[in-house]
Amino acid sequence: MSATMKALAERRSPEREMIPRTLLWAMLALALSALVITSFAVLTDRPRVGQPAPGRVVAERLVILEGRSARAVTVYDAAGKLIADLDRGGFVTVVQNAIQRARTVARIQGNPPIRFVRYDNGRLVAEDPASGASIELYAFGKDNKAAIERLLDQP
Repeated sequence: MSATMKALAERRSPEREMIPRTLLWAMLALALSALVITSFAVLTDRPRVGQPAPGRVVAERLVILEGRSARAVTVYDAAGKLIADLDRGGFVTVVQNAIQRARTVARIQGNPPIRFVRYDNGRLVAEDPASGASIELYAFGKDNKAAIERLLDQP
């Protein structure tokens, strides 16, 4: 009986090795590689290449986005004049939710205006001066960009 118990004790348990040891070493190597590459970039002052190119502002508008439900949003200009009342706001609602989340994290009270800005290089950005949040809207596809451009171009 002693030999049987010893054999059972030495046998590898399938619960103990849910992740193969080789995979764990590979994940460690990946994490250390990322740390080394990032440290090298910081220590050598490597220029940041993932940032959008600067451009000249060609149009901008201050707007207030007021979420009414999970899908509906109302858009006002900075003076409070109604620009759009969207029962199905789509991407405009997504932007409103993202800005609201940034304001919650930054503990911003109220609903101050945000800026929609179009640059000469094609960039379209939603900037929230209150929280410091910035959303590169052109990166979400032409249909979503067009929804914001309609608000930017309305009188």
